[in-house]
Amino acid sequence: MERISSRQNPLVRRFRDLAAATAGEDVLLDGEHLLREALASHVPIEVAAFSDVRAAASAGADSSLPSDVLRQGGRVVSVSAAVLDAMSPVREPSGVAAIATLRHQSLDAALARAPQLIFLLSGIQDPGNVGAIVRAGEACGVTGVVAGEGTADPYGWKALRGSMGSAFRVPIAARVPLLDAVRAAKASGVRLVAAVPRDGEPLPEIDLRAPSAILLGGEGAGLPEPLLRLADTRVTIPMCPPVESLNVAVAAALIVYEAFRQRRRSEKARP
Repeated sequence: MERISSRQNPLVRRFRDLAAATAGEDVLLDGEHLLREALASHVPIEVAAFSDVRAAASAGADSSLPSDVLRQGGRVVSVSAAVLDAMSPVREPSGVAAIATLRHQSLDAALARAPQLIFLLSGIQDPGNVGAIVRAGEACGVTGVVAGEGTADPYGWKALRGSMGSAFRVPIAARVPLLDAVRAAKASGVRLVAAVPRDGEPLPEIDLRAPSAILLGGEGAGLPEPLLRLADTRVTIPMCPPVESLNVAVAAALIVYEAFRQRRRSEKARP
């Protein structure tokens, strides 16, 4: 296994640059789980770096992670703990970091699969929330995600870590003007459901079996008025007082699970 011992190595600088980059097809993966998910989803791995301890632990395994990377055409390097600290963007590196090539999806791809169940994200700035929304979406059958203006990059390392691999499988269109996405969804016969903290239709009473796009607004600010005006309906999650709002990722999970529950029940009821 190739070894890198200097923090000044060009590859170390490349990892650092990717930690701060946005919107490129080369992405930074942090952690063994995310690397395994990428390999299982046939995401091309350019290079994977393993700490000396992690590399030694896997050396005798019949099916080690470094071997899996090599089998799929990636480069594998062993690094000291100090070098991995420089490569990894997290405070306590897990022992594995990698660079992968992840092709971004178009708006058409995010809207394509029917019956649509889509997240439209407006101004959600926390990448951890974006990743968690993608993860909850995959768990409940979301067919696409559109990340609009002001939303954290769903392909950034924090969002990818939050999605725990779901971003490799769910079609995600990033940096799309949401007004364009709304118009495209409407043209495809998709109903727009805006999530609002109050005065919307109670979640258990709304029908989410038809093709739907769920509009979710940013932490604190919510959805901008131009998007709210275009919504076909508004949905509110009933809550016990004095709680008036939820974390956006939690709200997304509750709404999409209700859609999943309704659609599964509808399928079971078919003769």
